[in-house]
Amino acid sequence: MALTGDIGHLIAAIGCFVGAHSLTNLRPLRHRCIEAVGKAGFYGAYSVLSTVLLVWVVAAAINAPTLVIWQQHGWMRWVPPLVMPVVCLALVAGLTTPNPFSIGPGAKGFDPAHPGILRLTRHPVIWGLGLWTGAHIVPNGHLAGLMLFVPLLVMSLLGKRVLDAKRRQSLGAEEWQRLVDAVEQPLDRAALLHEVGAWRIIGGVALYLALLALHPMVIGLSPLP
Repeated sequence: MALTGDIGHLIAAIGCFVGAHSLTNLRPLRHRCIEAVGKAGFYGAYSVLSTVLLVWVVAAAINAPTLVIWQQHGWMRWVPPLVMPVVCLALVAGLTTPNPFSIGPGAKGFDPAHPGILRLTRHPVIWGLGLWTGAHIVPNGHLAGLMLFVPLLVMSLLGKRVLDAKRRQSLGAEEWQRLVDAVEQPLDRAALLHEVGAWRIIGGVALYLALLALHPMVIGLSPLP
């Protein structure tokens, strides 16, 4: 049986994607898995599974019937390409900056005096994913598009709260507050730019250009208006 082609398959794909993320947030289950395969093995398998399920969700959404909720207007197509440079910078900076709060390479090497992108938010990767999904909701006013992007947007919005609660517990309330106070200072734009560094900005631009090139091949449509 084909895994894509109708709304039922899209519902199944989204259910598996959301279910997998929900199950891994159950502490007893997560701890048992880590004990069985190690922390690196668990997060490696989790990353592979998440990627496979996300590919299934996107493929199911592309092949689902088009049921229009609102008509697309010309200006709507400008929203994703204008927002995506910010998304790409947030993803590159977030995934390459030590972070004790959220998704990223972990806390090793984190310097509260030089937090980089964390000067803007403790959760740059989640904000990037949230902006990506939110921007794509605007021009995709059909049922399959909303079924794809709305759950991802909700997961992004809830993800910040979930991770804050986890990290506060694992770090302890006192250490958590110390680190939060260190990064939540009045914004110093010069320090932010210096700490992010030119190579992360270049990486964000490179990711944006790569996504522009891959979009027609993967999705079947140009991302440009």
